[in-house]
Parts: sequence; structure tokens; C-alpha cells
Amino acid sequence: MTLMEDAKNGIITPQMKNVAGTEGIDAQTIRSCIAKGWITIPSNVEGKSGPVAIGKYMSTKINANIGTSRDYVDIDEEVNKAKASETFGADTLMDLSTGGNLDLIRQRVMDAVDIPIGTVPIYQAAASHKAVVDMSSDDMFNAVRKHAKDGVDFVTVHCGVNRNAVVRLKTGDRIMNVVSRGGAFTIAWMLHNDQENPFYAEYDYLLEIAYEYDMTVSLGDGMRPGCIHDASDRPSFMEFITLGELVKRARIMNVQTFVEGPGHVPIDEIELSVKGMKQLCDGAPLYLLGPLVTDIAPGYDHITGAIGGTLAGMYGADFLCMTTPSEHLALPMVEDIREGATVTRIAAHAADLVKDGQRERARAWDIEMAHSRMDLDWEAQYRLAINGERARHVRENRVTGSDACSMCGDLCAMKIVQDALADDEELHDKIE
Repeated sequence: MTLMEDAKNGIITPQMKNVAGTEGIDAQTIRSCIAKGWITIPSNVEGKSGPVAIGKYMSTKINANIGTSRDYVDIDEEVNKAKASETFGADTLMDLSTGGNLDLIRQRVMDAVDIPIGTVPIYQAAASHKAVVDMSSDDMFNAVRKHAKDGVDFVTVHCGVNRNAVVRLKTGDRIMNVVSRGGAFTIAWMLHNDQENPFYAEYDYLLEIAYEYDMTVSLGDGMRPGCIHDASDRPSFMEFITLGELVKRARIMNVQTFVEGPGHVPIDEIELSVKGMKQLCDGAPLYLLGPLVTDIAPGYDHITGAIGGTLAGMYGADFLCMTTPSEHLALPMVEDIREGATVTRIAAHAADLVKDGQRERARAWDIEMAHSRMDLDWEAQYRLAINGERARHVRENRVTGSDACSMCGDLCAMKIVQDALADDEELHDKIE
């Protein structure tokens, strides 16, 4: 049986108990939400990853993307990026490799970490062909089965890219058409072969494979906007509607899902995107790339994504795919992964400060930091910091004779008032 079947049958599994302890949520609530499809724990029966819960009442999770390209293949570098992703707080990892020995790369990456692993099987389906349009539907499904058998915990499949969505794309006024690589592969294949998307036309077969391995299906956003101008348009919402229908079919088959979303979205449209997708997809966990809130910051898109991610999390997004400083510019390196993971963790925590189920736990962390700052307890501050190593490095390279920081030294506002209050209390005691 799949985890969703167990949940529907009233069974609380060890995985559910584990995440209940991690998240501070009652195990029965976890079970109920998994049964409804509101929480997903991606965990292939052939895999080895530890349980990570994504969805309602859960802390906001983050994903890191790594992977080779046809222009740059260095397996050891990808393994190092995988390890850095886990070290700096990524809850899951996606191998998006398109160049080199994809089976070997995927295996090396999976061996390197203990967090859930995701992939995009259509990349491998296309890899053995000179042109992506030359792959067959059998190639696509065989790649899904191969990844499932290898223990991949979740796969992104662009099932919502169908002929209706392509019509909306052709008749719309987008500047950037399609920026999703998997979505582009799918559309190019459909147009060249004059056929419906096999993952949409034969969706039940996809679910059969996922059911066999209890592999989570991440319903990809092939029509996500790639610039602010293209946000919240008809192709996007056409895909949202289709994904909502596919979520319901997966739940009937007892297959866990989450839904992927935009993309590039201006701040004032993030609430609409998040709540719209949540409504159309009946509360399925929502996985967002960013969203990036402006197009003009190459080199800083880990920040534009974090701004959008915080807002999206506040409005109900469950899972943030980090962007790195190299987004739109180059394949990320280890340092890019470190920066992207850290900044996205900050965004996720900022969202958790206002989210149902996590507000109290998240704020307890901030309150502890506040007390440590008030006490000028630097070791405690390093321990509590998102990146304590960096915090220590900054302070210890600019130390003064004061026990406060070098910004104020003996003119530290907290210290001055604390001393004044202490003197006042001593004087009051003498008068009494």
C-alpha cells in the first residue's frame, strides 16, 4: 500500500510519527492531511531518504536544484553541490542533469545525501536523441519507470501542458513564451508530432508507475511565466485548472502529489497566484520557484526569489525552490548553492513566523535570539543564527575592546539603557 492508502485506512506509520515530532504537530492531524492530499511525504519504497513533510501546518520547506548541462559536466562538482545543499539546509534536492552519464550522476548524487531526491525524467528521455522531438512516448514513460526503480522520491512531470494550453499560448501576448525546460520539450514534441502530450493523454499509466513505487508526482508548471509581463495570464491559469483536475485523479489512485507554480510574479499578484492555485488544486502542497518579483537583478536573483518566497509562504505556499546568484547567468557552483540555500531558508522562516501550525515554534526561535542579543551572548547568537559560521566570521574580524559589537562599542543602546535601569533600580531600593 502507498502512504496515502495507509492514511486513508487510519494507519499512522513510522514516517508520520517521525514528521509529527519534527514539526510539533499531532500525528493524527498528519495522517488526516495525508489522506486528503494536503500533506505529502515524498519517499520512494526503493529509496533511502529520511521523511520530510510538505504541506498544510508544516514548516515551509526548501528545495535545491543541481545538475550538469551538455556544456559542463563534472560529476564530483555535482556531488559537492548536493552535499552543500544538505549542509546549508535544503530539505530536498533535485538532480536536473542533462549532460554526461545521467544514470551515474543520479546514483552518485543519491548516494551523497539523505534528503528526498527529485528528477525530471523527460530530460533523460530526450538525452539519447539529437533532437528532443525525436523521443517517443515510450522513451518518456520508460524514463519515469527507470527513475522510480532507482529510488527517486518525486518526479516533475509536465502533465498540464496539453493542447488547450498550447492554444492559449499561441493566442496570448507573452514576451518569453515558455521558460520551463520540461515544458518546452513537451510543447516542441507535441507540435512536431501533432499529438497530445503523452503524460496528459496517458496520465493513468503514469499514476500506475507512481503507485507501484509510492513515488510522489510533482505536477510541473510548464506554462510558468518567465518575466513580470507574462505573469497571471491565460496560459498560466489554463494550466492551473488542468493541474487541479489531475490532482483529484491522483488522489483517487492513492498517489501523493504536489503542484508547481510560477515563476516571475510582481508582488501585488503573488496572493492571487498562491490562493488561486490552492483553490483550484484543492489544497495540494504548492511548490514555487521563487517567485521572482523583478526581472532586472541578474546576479541577485536569490534575493528577488526570497522576497517573493516570503510573501508566497505567508499566503499559503508550502515549498520553495531556491534560486541562486547565478540564476539566468550560468550553471551554479558550490558557493552559489550555499548562498541560495541560506537566503531561501531565511525566506521560509520569515513565512513560518505567520503561518498556522508553525507560528509559535518559529517565533520561539526569534525570541531566543532576542534574549541572546540583549545579554550580548555571542556564542548563543552564533548557535541560533541561520549561518552561525558567517556571523562569527563577521564579528570576530571587527572586534573592539567592548563586549558589544563594533558598530556601537560602549555606546551600545541596549547596554546603556540596561545600565541606566539597573542604577535606577538600585537608587529606588535605597529610597525604600
